[in-house]
Amino acid sequence: MPNVLNTPAGRAAIALALTAAGAGLLMLVFGIDAYNWIKAIHVIAIIAWMAAMLYLPRLFIYHCDSEPGSRQSETFKVMEARLTRIIMNPSMVIAWVLGLWLAFQADWFVAPWFHAKLTAALIMSGVHGYFVGAVRKFAEDRNDKSARHWRIMNEVPTLLMIAIVILVIVKPF
Repeated sequence: MPNVLNTPAGRAAIALALTAAGAGLLMLVFGIDAYNWIKAIHVIAIIAWMAAMLYLPRLFIYHCDSEPGSRQSETFKVMEARLTRIIMNPSMVIAWVLGLWLAFQADWFVAPWFHAKLTAALIMSGVHGYFVGAVRKFAEDRNDKSARHWRIMNEVPTLLMIAIVILVIVKPF
């Protein structure tokens, strides 16, 4: 029987549990000031998530130019897997858990700007899933996309990030 903790779902459950426990500890220690601490951790998680979302397609571009099975290709596989597993996935989970908590606390679920921001965040998560699928394909030497495709996909997280930041800071509607 495979170890459940070594599956994506198991790792996600661990990340959720640790995030919830950490947020709970912050609330106990800081009381009313916990909101700002949680917001700071949320922003840190977003920065880490975005760094990975911007770097991973760049790795794919270079990976496209390497011969399958070559030492260079194998190095890219390790880099892509580690970036996804150690930075991108956990930071996304933390960003979502803390972001939803912050939205609940601030009663943003009734704000139209927040609906647009939430939609953009859901699309970003879909792009994240697309990138994770690409990591699997590259790992199996089954990539069927060109470097040009990955250059275009490299811009998608940037455009979504711009929209999200404007919605959160400006709150245009």
